[in-house]
Amino acid sequence: MLAATLGAALAFGAPAALAGTAPVSPSGSSASAPAAAAPKAAAPTSQSATWVAGTRAYLVIQAPGDTTAVRNAIAANGGTVFANYDAIGVIVAHSASGTFAATMRGVSGVQQVGATRTSDVPADAYNPALPANPAQATTPAGEPVRADMSQIKADQAWAVTTGSASVKVGILDTGVDDQHQDLAPNFNAADSVSCAYGKPDTRAGAWRDVDTHGTHVAGTVAAAKNGKGVIGVAPGVKISSVRIAEPNSTLFFAENTVCGFMWAGDHGFKVTNNSYYTDPWQFNCPDNADQAAIIEGVNRAQKYAEGKGSLQVAAAGNEDYDLAHKTTDTASPNDSTPVTRTITNACMDIPTELPGVVTVAANGTGTTKASFSNFGQGIIDVAAPGSNVYSTAPGGGYSSKSGTSMATPHVAGVAALIASANPGITPAQIRDKLATQANDIACPSDSRCTGTTANNGFFGEGQVDALKAVGSTPPPGKYFENLGDFAIGDNTTVESPITVSGVTGNAPATLKVGVNIVHTYIGDLKVDLIAPDGTVYTVHNRAGGSTDNINTTYTVNASSEVANGTWKLRVNDNAGGDTGKIDSWNLTF
Repeated sequence: MLAATLGAALAFGAPAALAGTAPVSPSGSSASAPAAAAPKAAAPTSQSATWVAGTRAYLVIQAPGDTTAVRNAIAANGGTVFANYDAIGVIVAHSASGTFAATMRGVSGVQQVGATRTSDVPADAYNPALPANPAQATTPAGEPVRADMSQIKADQAWAVTTGSASVKVGILDTGVDDQHQDLAPNFNAADSVSCAYGKPDTRAGAWRDVDTHGTHVAGTVAAAKNGKGVIGVAPGVKISSVRIAEPNSTLFFAENTVCGFMWAGDHGFKVTNNSYYTDPWQFNCPDNADQAAIIEGVNRAQKYAEGKGSLQVAAAGNEDYDLAHKTTDTASPNDSTPVTRTITNACMDIPTELPGVVTVAANGTGTTKASFSNFGQGIIDVAAPGSNVYSTAPGGGYSSKSGTSMATPHVAGVAALIASANPGITPAQIRDKLATQANDIACPSDSRCTGTTANNGFFGEGQVDALKAVGSTPPPGKYFENLGDFAIGDNTTVESPITVSGVTGNAPATLKVGVNIVHTYIGDLKVDLIAPDGTVYTVHNRAGGSTDNINTTYTVNASSEVANGTWKLRVNDNAGGDTGKIDSWNLTF
């Protein structure tokens, strides 16, 4: 969430809801410009004739279940159903009638109705244009470990796990450049989508970036460990783009967020990254009928995703604002003309203040508070680096940005590592582990920071620690890995090599062999470690039946083998109907 209310929520210096996205200025400043009023949508001649000026979007909320009766009432009262989510009882309706909300609030079974914007729904909603697919630049080899990764010990955590390809992380943002050389190896197109305007658009490429923010966030989570560019916190997990920002405005309206959370729950995302606030209201107040419906609708979608196993991680925002002592809101609504209004703590910054969501503050240099980061005792859960973060940019490039938007993907990445190291872990357990493994940071000499060293308003439980989160210490000895993908076809044998050098004498009696194989029905597979002299050590022999994927570290007594030389992981598929790949493997001497 940017310090400025971006024209959409993105970057410093722009009007919007992003939690921090402006390119970092040479001075490192995080100041933002005031939000600009958004013009009313005009109807391009190429768009659907069903669009009319004055069309607004609404959340119509009933009890979860069959929404047929309420959908019929919408049609009978001057509205159309744009999308419906029966599992949570939320319908996205459009209407150009000024009395639509009031009329629908009187319909039997309707619990709440709220306008989600103060501007017209763009005509693009009825015939969305696909985002551009930028040409890709080539980056020279070399990916030095960056200061932000060392600060949270991600570089040390990689010796324990780089993350499992079976762990999916959703990037709910402006979209992701899936062709970027540092993102393509980990990009999951099958589970990517556009949720702009509030319903899934599954056309290929609909998920691409309409700004730069989402691509930057994605790189911090999971840029590949491939010898070029940058490395993400969890370079072995899979990322999916769920574009919830609308083009041109780059705003994140409530119906888009609802769609994004529902998609996350239905597509098995273990973690989602949410570096934005829900437009057009920086704070949604329950005493306003429209905003109360926004709170209810987005909260139901978040609870649905969490109930399906997904943990939401969200940015605290960039206004240097005390979220525990709310008094005024000067940035809303950011889709028309902002006004200054008095608010209370009952008003919520969503999704970051919703129950169950991990709220992330930004550190500046070291363990300081970033000057722009929002704070609040009892609101902030953890902190992470958020200043001058270098990451991926559309078109194969790289850039530096600052914001709680940049801190949040560090935490999402650590959460993904936790999920990788603990299969079956629940969102609540990941949330607890993030807290218990964070390193305490005491309040500075700033009277606004209240609480204890263990938990305070600036840093919550402290700065996340990737190494502690995945198991405290990396395995001893020299570490070698092969991150290349090797396809496993039906009834075939494939080998992935690792060349070991610089190790004196023989391999240990406790050689650690980390294996990450993505394959349905692992009972088809025989997996062997092949020593440089050709000796075969079987680590998996057609066990596991219909279980999917192998993500295990085996111990092999290889003390009779010379350590240096080329070791191989050999995988033999013994049946038809199921295929996969060696995603990565490693040796620790």
